[in-house]
Amino acid sequence: VISEDRLAEVVEALARHLADGGQAYWVCPLVEESEKSDMAAAEARAETLRARFGDAVGLVHGRMKPADKDATMQAFSEARHGVLVATTVIEVGVDVPNATLIVIEHADRFGLAQLHQLRGRVGRSHHQAYAYLLSPPRSLITSDAQKRLEAIEAAGDLGAGYQLASHDMEIRGAGELLGAEQSGQINQVGFSLYLEMLDSAVAALQRGEIPDLDQPLDSGTDVKLHVPALIPEQYLPDISTRLVLYKRIAKAGSEEDLREIQVEMIDRFGLLPEPTKNLFMCALLRISAQRLGIGEIDMTEDGGSIEFKPATIVEPAAIVSLIQSDPQRYRLSGNNKLRVTAELPTLESRTDFIEALLDPWLASVSQEASG
Repeated sequence: VISEDRLAEVVEALARHLADGGQAYWVCPLVEESEKSDMAAAEARAETLRARFGDAVGLVHGRMKPADKDATMQAFSEARHGVLVATTVIEVGVDVPNATLIVIEHADRFGLAQLHQLRGRVGRSHHQAYAYLLSPPRSLITSDAQKRLEAIEAAGDLGAGYQLASHDMEIRGAGELLGAEQSGQINQVGFSLYLEMLDSAVAALQRGEIPDLDQPLDSGTDVKLHVPALIPEQYLPDISTRLVLYKRIAKAGSEEDLREIQVEMIDRFGLLPEPTKNLFMCALLRISAQRLGIGEIDMTEDGGSIEFKPATIVEPAAIVSLIQSDPQRYRLSGNNKLRVTAELPTLESRTDFIEALLDPWLASVSQEASG
């Protein structure tokens, strides 16, 4: 972390870095509450640096046309630009191993997670990388901003992400839920698992039951359609962002939630590739199956199986009736698995078959709920 009044020293360090054949990012923050001012700050800094480094300076911001943005990023990745002046749009971007220096202006205005994400743009190969965080004098920034800068400065080793998340929670506060009186053994199980256990216990109490602490948590529903269902690295190179999106898709509780994630991904990264469309289709089927208490759906081109949880709300009579309607196609395997024999050569045929199977059961549940 460096005071802004030492800007000239940072520019000299940048000049030495470029002379050694390196590349660098220069990140400008949101100066006012508008994207237009964000762009203006980046353009002003680019002009200042071009006065020193000429055409070695490239510029990218959120209001550029996608084609221009892509062309600038391509030029930077091919080392035709030595410095890329940018807004926070580079939080998710291509890997440039030769970019081993980043300068972040007004670092006090960024959140801790943002600073960590931006800092991760450099040091992505075996080369040593450096990050300069420019900030006003400590006396002119808030105490929370000071804590954020101290935390990011201290966390430079592997595992820094978890450390920063803990610091962020300390700075912003997490309420008495994680305080000394209620935290219990939360450090032993982790925050996410703790919340799942808490949700399970609360749900049991709302049903008038005593929570069974020895019962394993519901592992959800697994949908296997035997087609590629993922977010390709070529579509979204940043692994951290991919993991966040995987988690959001897995946690989506409705078709509307999934649609919002799809719209956001298309807006940020472009049209969805086929494997990602498959991922959303599996997620949509998972939501329907989870409502019915189905633990697993596994369908291949020759058929497959549907495994019911012990607490499924599908009536046994409905399953028996289905088997009796076509014994050649349906049969029971054990107490909780329905075997299916059918020709389902394509993804579309499998999804249509599963939807046709689940819809009557879902309709029956909806009628009972409304009645």
